[in-house]
Amino acid sequence: MVINLRKGQQAVIGQLRHITVGLGWDPAETGHDFDLDATAFMLDKNHKIPTPSYFVFYSNLNSPDGACTHTGDDPTGGSSDGDDDEQILVDLTKVAPQILSIVFAASIHDAEIRGKQNFGQVQNAYIRICNTDTGEEICRYELGEDFSTETAVEFGNLILQDGRWRFEATGVGHKGGLQSIVEKYYDGGVTS
Repeated sequence: MVINLRKGQQAVIGQLRHITVGLGWDPAETGHDFDLDATAFMLDKNHKIPTPSYFVFYSNLNSPDGACTHTGDDPTGGSSDGDDDEQILVDLTKVAPQILSIVFAASIHDAEIRGKQNFGQVQNAYIRICNTDTGEEICRYELGEDFSTETAVEFGNLILQDGRWRFEATGVGHKGGLQSIVEKYYDGGVTS
């Protein structure tokens, strides 16, 4: 049974070892193609990525511990056919000991250049957690808010609490695109 989450709610992932984090969306017709990018920020106790290699995205598909793997960039959203537009595979048995949470976000690539695109023009956006081994969907969070000025959104995060992983639906918008989230979670400057 799928758990449908609202903003701020959590779901226990349980004993799962391998999960698929799927992000999906349907861009509105604006005359410009939309290119949304899924990202993962693997955070330590200071709520920061310890090094740029723990920022998993289209230019860095694998974390150094082998725990997070981005399956690749879909620059048009055309390959999803109603399913996930982009996915990040997580092996919870490989997460480095210093990593205590993993934030999953999506941003609009070149939003300004492509006609000032924003998440208010994106419909049916969601994040879901699936058991990779069985394909069973565990939980889902559908973005219901109107992010009419935001060009990036933190959809949710995995949090390690008392030795157990939980997924929390967050829905936090950012006006500065991917760069604004990078600056929030990395003190060392731009990583692209």
